[in-house]
Amino acid sequence: MWSLTRKARNPLRLKMPMHDPVLGIDTSNYRTSAAAYDPTSGEYCNRGRLLDVPEGAIGLRQSEALFQHTLRLHELIGQLPALRGWRAVGVSTRPRAVEGSYMPCFLAGENVARSAAHLLGVPLFACSHQQGHLAAAALSAGRLELLDKEFLAWHLSGGTSELLHVSPGADGLPFAERIGGTTDLSAGQLIDRCGRLLGLAFPAGAALDKLQQRCSAPVKPFRPKVKGCAFSLSGMQNQVEALAKKGAPAEAVARFALETICSAVADATEQALSRSPLPVLCAGGVMSCSLLRERLPQRFDCAFADVELSGDNAVGAALLAARQLAAAPGLG
Repeated sequence: MWSLTRKARNPLRLKMPMHDPVLGIDTSNYRTSAAAYDPTSGEYCNRGRLLDVPEGAIGLRQSEALFQHTLRLHELIGQLPALRGWRAVGVSTRPRAVEGSYMPCFLAGENVARSAAHLLGVPLFACSHQQGHLAAAALSAGRLELLDKEFLAWHLSGGTSELLHVSPGADGLPFAERIGGTTDLSAGQLIDRCGRLLGLAFPAGAALDKLQQRCSAPVKPFRPKVKGCAFSLSGMQNQVEALAKKGAPAEAVARFALETICSAVADATEQALSRSPLPVLCAGGVMSCSLLRERLPQRFDCAFADVELSGDNAVGAALLAARQLAAAPGLG
C-alpha cells in the first residue's frame, strides 16, 4: 500500500496499490525528482526536493547542481513505495528536444536511470525536461488526449519562457516547436530578481505570488510590445527597481511584475490563437502563480497543470515512458 498517490482528475490523496508501475527520474537545475506512475489507473507518486541555493544567490552552477542531485536522488527514490513489477524507466536527459540542448545536471538522473533499468531488466526511455513538463501538465489537467493531437503550450519556468506549437512526434513523444515567448529574460528570471530586490528567498515565485495577493490597490502593469508572439522582458527589471526606489509597497512591486508577465503572455497567446485556434496548455513552475491562473482564463480557454505538477517533476518522464512502452512492438 502507499503513502502519497494522486489521480489525474482527482486532487485528493488516495491510498491504493499500484500495478505494473513505471519509474520516472528528473534532475533539473532546480529540483531533484523521482516518481512512480501506474498507466492503468493514472495514479502517481511524486517525490521532489528543491536544490539548496546559498542565501542571496540566484541559481546554481552546474557543477553544484550535479553534486546535489548525485547526493540526494537515491533518497527520493527510496521514498517511493516498495513496489514490484516495474515495467520501464523514464528519464529526462536534456532541457529541450533540439540539437545542442545540454546541461550536465541531467547526467545524474540519466546515470541512475540506466543502472535501474539494467538491474530491473526493463527498457529505458529518454525524453527532454520540456517534454516531461508538457506530459505532466496534460495528465494533471485531465487532458491526456492533447498528447495525441496538435495544441499550443506555454513552458514558463525559471529558465524557459516559450510559447510552443506541439504535435505528436514520430518517436511517440510530443514534438514542440517554439513559436513565441521571451527574446531575452525569462519570466522566472524576472520573478527571482524581483524577489531578491524585495528580500525574498530563491526561488521567489511562491513568495512573490503570496506577497502580491496582499495588494489591495489597483496596479497598472507595463505592457511589453508583443510582435509575432514574442516579447522582451529585459527592461522590466529596471522598471521594477525604479518602482521600489520610489517607495512603492512591496506588495505593489510584486503585483506590478506579475501583472506585466500576465499581460505579455496573454497578448502573445491571443496572437498565436488568431493564426492557429488550438487548445492551450499551461506548464512550468511560473504557471503555478495564482494571478496567471486567474487572468489567463479570462481572455481565452486554457488548461493548467495542478500546482504540484506545474514545477519540475519526474511524473512526466514516467508517463512518456509508459506511452512509449505501450507503442513499442513486443514490449508493451
